[in-house]
Amino acid sequence: MEWWSVTAALTAVVFVLFYRFMKVYDFFEKRGIPYYKPVPILGSIWKAMLQRTTFAEATKEIYNINSEAKYVGFFDFATPVIALRDLDLIKSITVKNFEHFPNHRTFQDDKSDPLFSKNLFALRGDRWKDVRTLLSPAFTSSKMKAMFVLMRDCAKQYGDYLASIPPDQRILELKDAFTKYTNDVIATCAFGIEVNSMKDPKNKFYVYGKEATSFGRAQSFKFFLIRTIPRLSSMLGIRVVQLKIVEFFKDLVATTIRTRDEKGIVRPDMIQLMMETRGKLGPGKELTIEDMTAQAFVFFFGGFESTSTLMCFAAYEIGVNEEIQKRFQEEIDQVLEDCKGEVTYEAINDMKYLDAIINEALRMYPVIVAVDRACVKPFELPPALPGMKPHVVQEGEFLWLPIYGIQHDPVHFPEPHKFNPDRFYDDPKKAYNSGALLMFGMGPRMCIGNRFAILEAKVLLFHIFAKCTFKPCSKTTIPMKLSKKGFAMTAENGFWFDIQPRSNASPLLVNSVCSNGVAC
Repeated sequence: MEWWSVTAALTAVVFVLFYRFMKVYDFFEKRGIPYYKPVPILGSIWKAMLQRTTFAEATKEIYNINSEAKYVGFFDFATPVIALRDLDLIKSITVKNFEHFPNHRTFQDDKSDPLFSKNLFALRGDRWKDVRTLLSPAFTSSKMKAMFVLMRDCAKQYGDYLASIPPDQRILELKDAFTKYTNDVIATCAFGIEVNSMKDPKNKFYVYGKEATSFGRAQSFKFFLIRTIPRLSSMLGIRVVQLKIVEFFKDLVATTIRTRDEKGIVRPDMIQLMMETRGKLGPGKELTIEDMTAQAFVFFFGGFESTSTLMCFAAYEIGVNEEIQKRFQEEIDQVLEDCKGEVTYEAINDMKYLDAIINEALRMYPVIVAVDRACVKPFELPPALPGMKPHVVQEGEFLWLPIYGIQHDPVHFPEPHKFNPDRFYDDPKKAYNSGALLMFGMGPRMCIGNRFAILEAKVLLFHIFAKCTFKPCSKTTIPMKLSKKGFAMTAENGFWFDIQPRSNASPLLVNSVCSNGVAC
């Protein structure tokens, strides 16, 4: 039934898009804005849709249409979109004039896919402000410090596991192992449950999470259908997340809340924070179980896939660059010596070279290659090129932040295709302050969980490379080739390495102490 719905939707979308396309194909021509030439129906992103290129490269091609322009145009199917190139203009749109562009593009209605339509990313207006204010305290320094202990214990288990793999099994693909780690961390930090996906890879939390966040060809196609024609997709029952997965997470959140209420359990996690708002938000603003599930799920959805991907790319670059790996392990050993084997929250955050590696991985491989903004009241853009007229963005029109294009622009980052952590080593805030690093967005709509994601990645990389050395093997693709399947950024042939226990690992590791006081 579902594929019948998809087929019907495809037929409908072809007619709708063709009609729209014929009406708007001259949108940018009339306004004198440089734009990426489209093809009927598929618009300007046709190469990526037909898997002739990656979505990252498609973003960069659009960005590079005219290197002198402050912005350029393209067609997202039949929808005209303006891609911003000028960093000052991006700051103006996302920060100073945020009230003109406070929302993302509408995804789907509440009833058909509540995990997507009710989460913080999709919410709009006052409801977004209320939920954002509610969730922000989950990521304060004190909360992060408490969650660090949970991350550290989990990361140490994975470091021990990888270091103890038998010699005949040491050639390993990283994505599976790293995804299990992010799954376990988010399970405990967001949902307050304990799982061990290495020992029990068939636990529902991991299985359903992987299914919900795996955007292959079919999943990506459904996503674009829903985003392009949300009402028709809803009528036909097309969903990104299957109903059984929605019900699983709703039951999980409801059971967790009921158990905590009955037993007086208090934990430093997102569900606890939402529980404490009950009776305080006022009529019509209270969070339902569905609302709470949506917030916890988007935290899971973002962290499960994007953070594990970040760690894969960072570990890949460490593994294929011997000098970077040596320098990183020297920093790790120094921290272990200074901390007498027990790594602290402060020590992890003070590691300059690890921080530089993470920043460079985020620059070179932003998991989200572009992000949009929806206009809610008219706003005048300056001329795209000297001598041209200003352009007024109207309500209901869209702008685009081409993250991948900006972060691979040699004007902002010399030799953009070279992995060079040193560009962030001495002054890591320079690129952030310039506005050239946009992997988490900018302004009030910036990703609320960015500090959590970075800390989660740092903790795992620390514990793995403290005990292991990565060696390229016959399956390691050098140089990196990005996959053209789906819109999620990942390696074409996976992240394969020969993972060996370090012969010169710090002796302090054997005396390190877990948070529960047991010798590790």
